[in-house]
Amino acid sequence: MIPRSLENTAAVVTLVALATISAAWGFELLGGYIPCPLCLQQRWPYYIGIPFAALAWWLAANDRPKASQLLLSAFAVAMLIGAGLGVYHSGVEWRWWPGPDTCAIGGGLSGGLPNLDNARVIACDEAQWRMLGLSFAGWNVVISLALAALAATAISRKTEG
Repeated sequence: MIPRSLENTAAVVTLVALATISAAWGFELLGGYIPCPLCLQQRWPYYIGIPFAALAWWLAANDRPKASQLLLSAFAVAMLIGAGLGVYHSGVEWRWWPGPDTCAIGGGLSGGLPNLDNARVIACDEAQWRMLGLSFAGWNVVISLALAALAATAISRKTEG
């Protein structure tokens, strides 16, 4: 079901994007799944897009629909970029094309250099988890495209103001 108001749509995309990135952190911090470099790159569209969506929500709640739609457009672009990164990573996992040479050790949330005595090597071409045949990267594609489509519905609505 698509939310009917611009404010509700902005709220939904903000909250779903926050839940998605929180789930990624949860899988890492609580589940012990160490992200590879491509996994970490797929988080950037969320880091960039969520503030746009949150501000769009605030603007829509304060009767600024055109500004809200503009920010939702930026959010949608970020999510489309995220979907593209996810497609690329999924293709690497399925070995449809090679991944970057730098895909060896994931830095995790803390970043920095890993302790080489205890470092786990995380290859970008090995899916650590799958559900319904999709890896983390595959689910990122699905969620990113859904968020972009939902934002696009709000962008395409006629507004006054």
